[in-house]
Amino acid sequence: MKLSKLALLSLALWLATVAIFGWFFVRGNTASGSDNRTAVVLAPVERDLVLTEMRGLLIATHGILQGINANDMKQVATAARSGGMNAAADVNPVLMAKLPMPFKELGMKVHHNMDDIAIAAESGKQAPEIMGMLTDTMSNCIACHASWQLQAAQ
Repeated sequence: MKLSKLALLSLALWLATVAIFGWFFVRGNTASGSDNRTAVVLAPVERDLVLTEMRGLLIATHGILQGINANDMKQVATAARSGGMNAAADVNPVLMAKLPMPFKELGMKVHHNMDDIAIAAESGKQAPEIMGMLTDTMSNCIACHASWQLQAAQ
């Protein structure tokens, strides 16, 4: 009888731990922002990492536009791949837990879309179609930047 009480207590503690982690994973570490956006509160090094990733996406977008302008689909594909899912592959799980789910969803959509743009360029899609794909991708960037700000923890 004693063993089953211990087992039940262990199970209850495990479930509570999983529930709390799940809640933090969905909610993230947020606070009220200074300009009606929600602030994602990160350690300074984590904030710098996210901003570096965003700059990488901006550089990839610029490369896609340059490639389209030069009618160089190889450049479009290379630039798009640089912002694809491989760019998000090594993110620290602790950092991911601090990011709210809608923020993560928007970011992952952008990375997936970059891979889709690369595939489209490699498969011979024309510039107008790729521009449409990039426009849709940029809508995710705009939605994210309109909703969230990154704040360094004090």
